[in-house]
Amino acid sequence: MIDNPIHCRDAWEHMTAISADQPVRNFTQFLDMSDYVVETELFPLEVLDAYSAWNLEADLTDEQRQHFDEERGGSQGDYRSGMAAKIANVVDCLNSFPNSKRAVITISNEPGADHRSDADAKCMREIHFYLEDPASRDPASGDTSTLCASVLFRAQAASIFPKNIHFIGSLMDAIADQLTGRPNVGSLHYVTTILVGDRS
Repeated sequence: MIDNPIHCRDAWEHMTAISADQPVRNFTQFLDMSDYVVETELFPLEVLDAYSAWNLEADLTDEQRQHFDEERGGSQGDYRSGMAAKIANVVDCLNSFPNSKRAVITISNEPGADHRSDADAKCMREIHFYLEDPASRDPASGDTSTLCASVLFRAQAASIFPKNIHFIGSLMDAIADQLTGRPNVGSLHYVTTILVGDRS
């Protein structure tokens, strides 16, 4: 179990401060995912909801689609392709084998990916899900396990973090909703190979 994970807003403020003057390599933190909403001027709640819905493969309204633009991350943060099937795989894995190490969603580049292409350079690379104390689950008694995750980002702009963390939180909720006994959503071990202030 992870001790003392920090709130997502506190994490974003810290990331913004330390990356303001120079990039930070191999940045890591433990996050409390019980509240993953970090609203900013660039990402008010309706924008966060639209991006997360898109990446969860939901159908969007025309109004929601109007929130999409390059300043908010463009194609580097488009994780939608095959996401419903990837979620179903994780749910089946954890329902069938609660101690599994194979509950993984990979955001892979297409064969022949070009490093010069934003569409081929997805920021989030892989997220692993696991249940803490799965053997002690007893849904009949009200005791549930906790769904936690570890994520690896190729790169993270602190200004885009609110969108990414909202998607991960929405993803954890979507998975937890389909697991036996509906586990609580717990912590996230967050790693990015490079943290920068913004996308420029």
